[in-house]
Amino acid sequence: MTDQKIKNMEEFAAKSGVSRPTVSKYFNDPASVRKTTRARIETALERYDFRPNVYAVNQNRRLTKNIGIVVPYVADPFFAEIARNIEKRCIDAGFSPSTYSSHGRPEQEVEILDTLRSMRPAGVLLAPLGRASDRKSIEAFCHDVPTVLFDSNIEDIGATFIGSDNFQSVPLLVDYLCRTGEPPCFFEMAPVNPNAKKRRDAYLMAMNNLGHTPNVIRASGEGWEFENVGYSEGRRILSEGAFPSQTILCSNDRIAIGLLAAAYETGVHVGITEGCSLRVAGHDDHPFSKFTCPSLTTVAQDYAAISERSVESLLALIEGGGNDSVDGALFKGQLVMRSSA
Repeated sequence: MTDQKIKNMEEFAAKSGVSRPTVSKYFNDPASVRKTTRARIETALERYDFRPNVYAVNQNRRLTKNIGIVVPYVADPFFAEIARNIEKRCIDAGFSPSTYSSHGRPEQEVEILDTLRSMRPAGVLLAPLGRASDRKSIEAFCHDVPTVLFDSNIEDIGATFIGSDNFQSVPLLVDYLCRTGEPPCFFEMAPVNPNAKKRRDAYLMAMNNLGHTPNVIRASGEGWEFENVGYSEGRRILSEGAFPSQTILCSNDRIAIGLLAAAYETGVHVGITEGCSLRVAGHDDHPFSKFTCPSLTTVAQDYAAISERSVESLLALIEGGGNDSVDGALFKGQLVMRSSA
């Protein structure tokens, strides 16, 4: 046995070489994990003489073992995919997840949180609408219920946030587009969440750092129907010849998918092969982006890392009774080069 002190289950998981959800599952029911994994955990327990505050954990979980997952738009395959990853990790940790969609409506988001509060869940993973969210309601909810924000942050409310580093991913794509062709303009719609504004700011920063003049094209439209906005506004702008560059960086893949459809219908050829006059790129690596025609160049968010860290952070909050602070994390994006740019 070593004299080294282990403060919590997150630190113990790192020392034992087992994931945080699996360690939590072991302490709920040792027989629920594989024999080899159980042996590794028990060897680490003996070495470090670690004993979790099971009483505090059980007090929290005595009410329910439910975890709420709230996303803006569950029909969006991006949120469906990340929710699927989170659900699996919650189940592996011995919890029962339920996914809710606010459908882009702030009043629906508040109603879901009120419903969850009445259900007394062990914790909640929330991807807030952002700009449209009722800030006071979310801040009060995060104070009362162990909550981790993911994908979209609401700053200065004291909640842990797990997401992507837009100021790494967008410059990565801008640099690639500038090295391989005409510097891009930025095609965006009204910023419905903080990610949209951060990506715009990251584009401006990257273009200025590379010595290029930035050009931002704001599409008309509100709400979460990004494909429709990309299509209708893209078709109008292409017909007017109003894009200032033959390289277009869209603020997300869904807008880019709409723009690709608009380009096809207006007879504009997109891609990097001979005869193409336009390059289009997006952001997120939406599950459909590899199946567009041409396939979409983009930056991939790390779905697995974001979902795993979100669940691990929530488990740490639950373990601490919602009173301990847990550090947030931003994950780097990865450039995905396809045929569109």
